[in-house]
Amino acid sequence: MTDVSPAAPPRPRPVLRAWMLVLPAVLFLAGFFVAPLIDNGNRSFLGEEGGFTLARYGELLSDRFYLGVIFETVALSAGVTLISALIGYPVAYFLVRKAGKWSGVVIFLLIAPLLTSIIMRTFGWQVLFARRGLVNNLLVDQLGLIERPLRLLNSPEIAVAALVHVLVPFMVLSIASVLQGVDRRLEESAQTLGAGRLRTFFEVTLPLSLDGVGTGAILVFMIANGSFVTLVLLGGGLQTLPLLIYQQFNTTRDFGMASAMSTILLVIALVCLWLQLRLVRRQGG
Repeated sequence: MTDVSPAAPPRPRPVLRAWMLVLPAVLFLAGFFVAPLIDNGNRSFLGEEGGFTLARYGELLSDRFYLGVIFETVALSAGVTLISALIGYPVAYFLVRKAGKWSGVVIFLLIAPLLTSIIMRTFGWQVLFARRGLVNNLLVDQLGLIERPLRLLNSPEIAVAALVHVLVPFMVLSIASVLQGVDRRLEESAQTLGAGRLRTFFEVTLPLSLDGVGTGAILVFMIANGSFVTLVLLGGGLQTLPLLIYQQFNTTRDFGMASAMSTILLVIALVCLWLQLRLVRRQGG
């Protein structure tokens, strides 16, 4: 008699295997990201008696105080993004074109602050700029340049500087990754045809690297848009949506209004993402 070996079980299809690989991540995102967003949005539309209402959004978009908070949030994020781009592009250019064997050191110096807790970094700013901090101690006691300590903490300028310090690495790394792909022969051709270094930069290098600037701007704007710890400890009177959401949750206990503010904050980030993607796509086309 001939032995009949059992038939091998059918192999799962490639598509099914791919879904099996991503299923844990999809379930995790659905449970801990999508579901909370849906619950947050539903809570913002839920009235005191359980019915549907747009009253909270009407108040947020018509009251002068709330409009001022929204404007201040967007203005702060845009300002931090602009400053980060102005600082980050030269650093990225140096990293790609000039650093050479020191590029690893530059990257380490950029990433090192990100390896530290944001709370520790913020307390570091307080140690530097407190009334009896290192800066005032140097100016008053060591150098004798001023008689009384300067009031540096709790000012919008210090809060912006702290946010830029945290977010510049995202801008630098985004721009550097695109600059590395720019063909230098295009710059050499422009200079061969008579263009100077400055004109070559503005007409060749900068347009070709706008994708990196756009990506960095998206990252910096979104992170600054939702920044909380830095503004709480160094804000100096700045009133932004994340701080107001915190007050609604912990002081007034108005969860519906806090949910509406959170939804508006999310919409601002999504609109920024859409605009930046359109800009980058137009430049790339």
